Amino acid sequence: MEGPLMTISGHVPANDPGDEARAHSEAPEHDWAAAAAHVFPALRPSGTHGVQLSELDPAQLATEGTKKHALALLDPGPAGLAVAYVLRTPAFDVVINADHLLTWAISAETLRETAMTNLRAWSDAAPWTDELSDGRHLLSSDTGDGGDAARILLPEARAHIAGECGGPARTLVALPDRDLLVAGSLNAGDGDFPGQLQAFVLEVVEDAHEPIDGRLFELVGEQHELVPFGA
Repeated sequence: MEGPLMTISGHVPANDPGDEARAHSEAPEHDWAAAAAHVFPALRPSGTHGVQLSELDPAQLATEGTKKHALALLDPGPAGLAVAYVLRTPAFDVVINADHLLTWAISAETLRETAMTNLRAWSDAAPWTDELSDGRHLLSSDTGDGGDAARILLPEARAHIAGECGGPARTLVALPDRDLLVAGSLNAGDGDFPGQLQAFVLEVVEDAHEPIDGRLFELVGEQHELVPFGA
C-alpha cells in the first residue's frame, strides 16, 4: 500500500469526474481570482491594432467578446505608444481581450488598477543595473520577466531613473524590447552619446522577439514625462 490508496495490478484509481471541470473553471483564463495576481500592463508599438478600453461600452464589449479572434484591449501609453494587458504565465503572455473581461465579470478600471498594482509590486523588488561609463551614468532593467519596459509607466520608476541619470544632465531613455529599458545621462557637450545609444537600440529592435520602439526618448518636467528625444 502506498499512501491512502492502493494500486492493484497496475490499476490507477480514476480521477473524480468533476476534477477536470473544476481545474478548467479555476484556470486563470476562466477565473478572476486565479488570474488577478498574473495580470500586467505591457507596452506595445505605436499603431498597435486593438480595441480602446476607454471606448468599450457594454454593447461593444458583448460584441467583441463573441468574436472568434477578439482584438487586444488597449489604452494610450506615453509618447504615442500603446498599453496592452496580458495574463503572464511562465512560458508566454496571453493578451487580454473582451472575452476575458466578460468571463471574469470585471470592469475596465479593475483591470487597469490590478495590472498596475501588480507591476508596481514586481518593480519594487526588481533590480536595476547601474554603471558609470565615460562620465555617463547608465541605468538598465533587463530581468527578462516581461515587465522591464513597462516600468516606464510607473511615476516612481521614472523618478528613480531621473534621479540617477538626470540633473544637470538630460535623461535619455530607450524601450527597444519588452525585456529591456535603458536610460543614460546626456551631459552638456556629449554629442556622441545619442548616436551611440541610437545604434544600440536599433540593433536590439532588429533582433527582438517583442520589439517596442527604435526611437530615443527623454524624461522632462516635474512629472518626468516620456517624450521623443529632439521633439
